[in-house]
Amino acid sequence: MTENVSLPERLEATFLTSAPDLKRCPPNGGAEVAFAGRSNAGKSSVLNQLTGNRRTAKVSKTPGRTQLMNFFDVRTGGRMVDLPGYGYAKAGKEAQKNWQNAVNHYLSYRDALVGIVLVMDIRHPNQAFDKQMLDWASASELPIRVLLNKADKLSNGAQKQELNKMRNLYKEHPTVSFQTFSASRGTGKPDLIATLLEWLSLPIDAEDAEEAVPHNELGRQP
Repeated sequence: MTENVSLPERLEATFLTSAPDLKRCPPNGGAEVAFAGRSNAGKSSVLNQLTGNRRTAKVSKTPGRTQLMNFFDVRTGGRMVDLPGYGYAKAGKEAQKNWQNAVNHYLSYRDALVGIVLVMDIRHPNQAFDKQMLDWASASELPIRVLLNKADKLSNGAQKQELNKMRNLYKEHPTVSFQTFSASRGTGKPDLIATLLEWLSLPIDAEDAEEAVPHNELGRQP
């Protein structure tokens, strides 16, 4: 995106459908960007801030309520996909296993997937799941944007320190980029919208998709 392009203040998105697994995902309808993160990282609040609609993604006082993959059509083209959150201890082991399998298969085999937004709590970044996602995205050569969310909880100096720490830690990962973000205040929203509009405008060729080699299966990097 160039600096001369006027960015929208929000991304208008309409709920399309929910899917419990890859087989029941809707047919490809253009580029898709997946939103991933631990259940307490604020992923749903990020989506609501992006769309300017508090009802886009359900925000619960109990993390981990999103158990399906939720698809949203973006008015300017492409889709955003809200993936089930990881790491909520109170969810049953069987439920956690089912969520993980669904997310893994979507990330590994969905032809329309062009990028991932990984939401982390800036106060507790780089948890085990975060590391796995970043390593997998690097091995799969898939762009991944890390949001260090809840930045409003830290001073500006502490925000910069955490941002630089993460950039240095993953400087060998060519597809990753980082930014601070605040879902409650909208800090960092223009930068994220610019990235999303660029990714969502990428063409998805149906014929090429049929011949494409799937992404590496999550957790099974070469």
